Amino acid sequence: MTLKIRLTVLQFLQFFIWGSWLLTIGAYWFQNKQWSAAHFGAIFSTMGIASLFMPAIAGIIADRWVNAEKLYGAFHLCGAAVLFYVPQVNDPTTMFWVMLLNMIFYMPTLALSLCVSFSAMSSAGMDVVKEFPPIRVFGTIGFIAALWTISLCGLETSSAQFYVSSGVSLVLGLYSFTLPSCPPLGKSIGGSLVNNLGLHAFSLFKNVNMALFFFFAMLLGAALQLTNAWGDTFLHDFAYMEEYKNSFAVMHPAVIMSISQISETLFILTIPFVLRKFGIKKVMFISMIAWVLRFGLLAFGNPNQGLWMIILSCIIYGMAFDFFNISGSLFVEKQVEHSMRASGQGLFMMMTNGFGALLGSSLSGIMIHKYFVIEGRFDWHGIWLSFAGYAGVVALLFLILFRKPMEENEPKNVVV
Repeated sequence: MTLKIRLTVLQFLQFFIWGSWLLTIGAYWFQNKQWSAAHFGAIFSTMGIASLFMPAIAGIIADRWVNAEKLYGAFHLCGAAVLFYVPQVNDPTTMFWVMLLNMIFYMPTLALSLCVSFSAMSSAGMDVVKEFPPIRVFGTIGFIAALWTISLCGLETSSAQFYVSSGVSLVLGLYSFTLPSCPPLGKSIGGSLVNNLGLHAFSLFKNVNMALFFFFAMLLGAALQLTNAWGDTFLHDFAYMEEYKNSFAVMHPAVIMSISQISETLFILTIPFVLRKFGIKKVMFISMIAWVLRFGLLAFGNPNQGLWMIILSCIIYGMAFDFFNISGSLFVEKQVEHSMRASGQGLFMMMTNGFGALLGSSLSGIMIHKYFVIEGRFDWHGIWLSFAGYAGVVALLFLILFRKPMEENEPKNVVV
């Protein structure tokens, strides 16, 4: 089996685990358990809380003490055990703590999967920027396959979705120990206590360009969390309206939402070109405008005559996600010294899936519960327009604050 195939399997399984429940947990929550929106926002905040510290800690460990592929496998084995327990939970408070533990094990694997892939590809003499996106495409395909599996098997409101995710996590955990060795490259760094603890990667914030990059990573991470948390629930809610309840989009919302991931597979393949052509600054701005369009179209869409708006919104999502998240991870790989590879990716995940996810999930749950629930029903038009307004403000802040461009001719492997 070639290295490309081995890394392709890794990416496929990595995102199949997440796709098995991430977009359908809302249907399980509201259609099955009927717990509150505020509690639901708290559940989605668990990935943000875990990402505040776990990717950075895992990156430090992988850079200095433990092979990345072994640490990666251990996390997935622990995650499999926790996911297997989720269906036994019968109250929202316990669910919060169980999902937090699951996220503590899963969130660092996002950065570690990149670290393992980039390390193996670099050792094999491969061009990471050119050859990684086609491999990463299969992560998105894995996410789509999970969504279709859960939806077409009728598991969107069932606890069985967590058993599926648990089984795949177990398989990936065992598979990880067969991957190429990714030894810690930063263990030889000596000097100060900061270096000895592996915290030197945080000095990246002293570089103005990197600090601004991480700041907007946080804000765009919040936008991503909004669509993850509420998209599937939005379509399920049309089942309460007579004219929409029998439409395909309402009966199989995860299939419709999977168009977003199908779009991802296409836009991922454009990343090497758009980065070379436009640079990271313009690509980031395109991503922000795409988020405005994504939310705005959902505000006016419906499962019948307005279905085209929902589908177009899903297509735009691919651009919104890829043009920052995937391009961003490649940008970090090119800018950060390889001895800090795992730590740098951990910081990026901390800002997007940590602070960003916490901001997006917690505040959205509170705001929706307080301002956008009318007579027990969600005001989806107002919800999506408010999200679009948020994305527009982020784009405006970007134009005001992000003055110095990050061009491709900047020095590589930044050390500050």
